[in-house]
Amino acid sequence: MQALYQRRVPANRFVSAEFARRLTELSRETGRQLGVLIDRLGVVDKVIVGDAHQLFIPDLGRSRAGSGRFRGLRLVHTHVRAEGLSRDDLTDLALLRFDAIVVIQAGADGLPGEVEYGYLLPPKSGSENSRVERLSSVHGWDTDFLAFVLDLEAQFGEAVRARDVQGRESAVLVSVTTRDPRGARRSLGELERLADTAGLYVADKQLQVRKEVDGRTLVGQGKLKELVTRCMHLGADVLIFDQELSPSQLRNIATETDLKVLDRTQLILDIFAQRATTREGKLQVELAQLRYRKPRLQLMPTAMSRLTGGIGGRGPGETKLEINRRRADERETRIERLLSDIARERTMRRDRRKRVGLPLVAIVGYTNAGKSTLLNRMTNSSVDAENKLFATLDPTSRRLRFPEMREIILTDTVGFIRNLPKDLVHAFRSTLDEALEADLLLHVINIGEEDAAEQKAAVEKVLSDLGAADTACVLVLNQIDRIEEAALQERLAEWGGIAVSAKTGQGLELLLEHIERAIFRERARERSRERELDTEIHEDLTERDEPSDFP
Repeated sequence: MQALYQRRVPANRFVSAEFARRLTELSRETGRQLGVLIDRLGVVDKVIVGDAHQLFIPDLGRSRAGSGRFRGLRLVHTHVRAEGLSRDDLTDLALLRFDAIVVIQAGADGLPGEVEYGYLLPPKSGSENSRVERLSSVHGWDTDFLAFVLDLEAQFGEAVRARDVQGRESAVLVSVTTRDPRGARRSLGELERLADTAGLYVADKQLQVRKEVDGRTLVGQGKLKELVTRCMHLGADVLIFDQELSPSQLRNIATETDLKVLDRTQLILDIFAQRATTREGKLQVELAQLRYRKPRLQLMPTAMSRLTGGIGGRGPGETKLEINRRRADERETRIERLLSDIARERTMRRDRRKRVGLPLVAIVGYTNAGKSTLLNRMTNSSVDAENKLFATLDPTSRRLRFPEMREIILTDTVGFIRNLPKDLVHAFRSTLDEALEADLLLHVINIGEEDAAEQKAAVEKVLSDLGAADTACVLVLNQIDRIEEAALQERLAEWGGIAVSAKTGQGLELLLEHIERAIFRERARERSRERELDTEIHEDLTERDEPSDFP
């Protein structure tokens, strides 16, 4: 086996017939798999001895620089049980970035038998990461290895350059479900839009249907290896799960994949952190992030400690983990106090509006349903309205004047989403209180969405949790220009409401009439009933005060 280091393989061949025969002879003599790593000059770099079932590849250190380049080594090894390239072989091919992996069957007589070789495919080739080809014998295998691998590496380089032009970090999205996969696919599509809003390039989406969720890694060990292989193949650095990960699951996946791992909650928090512009919004997001990360601090390495703490240096002292937790608690308390002051100021502003007597109408709805566009159309404003999720974080208020010099305050609130993080709801409580104080809610629904009914139910659930379920509400079916008339009429018959297009202004007059009738005419009727009641009470008291004819 030591003599294998002295042998050479022609640089333009995967492996020579003579070299293959010597490998199979030694493999059959020892009853073990035998492998060699050969560089592109044909020099043997390492000789690896395994057992009858597999090889144990040693640590090879860092690969050649550049994500579009291979390691510059090909693995040639034998099998003694007549099995072909295994799943582990293909995983090693992707993770270790080998030029190729070759398997030669060692016959009972020690001669080389069938040959299989696998190599990576460029990302543009489709969903497959690699390809396996089979030859009946190593004899006559005259493929030019150098030309083959250099051409393949050039294709990878083109794919990497095309991705780098976008200037965004690549991510692979993952969802696990134990139910009907159709709902999981829609949720995965929404996760893709969230990732795009966060500035990520979605390289791939993976949906796994399981009987039960794996408690350790959510997806199971086999699928996790497949995900790592896929990320390496696509050059993705981020793995995003549609389900919320427990602290232990987050640690296990990050440790085993060596990738950035996020879940849906953390992705939403990152989006809020990017888009928060006001002092209140930034404080609210920071508070939500602190509450999300605090339980995960305890899973950090135990080496983070100060060993000389305590009086006279006795004991381990205060660990770095305890310091981080204490500082997080102090910062959380301080942010809560600042947000309480801001909430008090917001309450004072609402009280002043009430004293002036201006009705408040709050626009609520699912994120990216068109709330800001509707506010701009109704008030001729220029509030930032983008085709992205959570484009609006801070409530924006504008005056809307009706005939007879009557006015209302129209407020655009933060959008809702399925599985909105509880920490985020609590942190944005003062902002969401605009919906609680409103005289009327305009629930905007993007009627063009396939899952409009689910979005409607999600918003109603959040409003119910906030205590605004009893507030008068008008359904506004937006983006009617994206739906057929028959489907629109079916929705109107089922839900009611007002059909509009915030983009074109269609149906806006009917909506304004409805708001005016709901606010001012109802108030007028209430005042009329109050006057009638006062009159009846006054007449009743007057009758009681009249002198009686009896002595």
